[in-house]
Amino acid sequence: MLYRSVSSFYKEKFGCKVYKISLDAGCTCPTRDGTKGTSGCIFCSESGSGDFAAARSLPIEEQIEQAKQKVLAKLGKHKDEGRFIAYFQNFTNTYGNIERLEALWNKAAQAEKVVGVAIATRPDCLGQAVLDALAHLCRKTFVSVELGLQTTNPKSIEYIRRNYETAEYDEAVRKLHGISKDIHVVTHIIFGLPGETEEDMLSTVRHSIKAGTDGIKIALLHVLKNTGLAEDYLAHKFECLSMEQYFELLAKALDIIPQDIVIHRLTGDGAKKILIAPLWSADKKRVHNELEKYFLKNHKAMV
Repeated sequence: MLYRSVSSFYKEKFGCKVYKISLDAGCTCPTRDGTKGTSGCIFCSESGSGDFAAARSLPIEEQIEQAKQKVLAKLGKHKDEGRFIAYFQNFTNTYGNIERLEALWNKAAQAEKVVGVAIATRPDCLGQAVLDALAHLCRKTFVSVELGLQTTNPKSIEYIRRNYETAEYDEAVRKLHGISKDIHVVTHIIFGLPGETEEDMLSTVRHSIKAGTDGIKIALLHVLKNTGLAEDYLAHKFECLSMEQYFELLAKALDIIPQDIVIHRLTGDGAKKILIAPLWSADKKRVHNELEKYFLKNHKAMV
């Protein structure tokens, strides 16, 4: 079975290789500021799952330039060919003063060699003012909105402290598609949450497909330092997936994902300095190589 990779999607759309650069808009989250909680989601790191983003103390222009230079340094003689998606990653990037956030999105969109803006957020943080701002942005550049669904299992939703109903995710996808036919909606899903079965995880994938997502990001559950999840792991309340278990789950997920849905991620990696488990995931190059071998062996390939 073939699947549509994000690299091929970007190449089709922009005619070149495109790299995502992580930015920090200085946001927080309703599960951290007291609106819906103070501890955040149980798996989320202190940096709001943006451990590779630039320092939030820097102006957005400097963040972009620093991130671009890191990528360009690796491209060598091909550095003029690279283009970028400005990715607002940390915390909830539609939560806060919308005038300030819209100004940051616009600055990112106008930066040299930036061909689009990706915004990570929660489905319950898409009020009308936010939707209007996103609609304006869509008229200027490519826009991707990444929604943290993670799971549709009710027990898991409560455990991870997500604090919104799955119906709000469904409504968010509908509203986003309603503001622009060009907006690209991506759904984040976690494999390996404590107590979840294979069917639980695949059910979440099916739900996102039915809801109308344009892309899917699958992440292995990482246990990171200073999180509620770390406390449970160190208390031996659950075990993490092995590499083989994770690859088997990915293969089954790809079997049910239509080929017009873009696969934005199949692995993901936690920052090594805060990663507790699974340690096999820390060697990103090895994981990618082993995943490629697994798919070749099982007759799967990227579009």
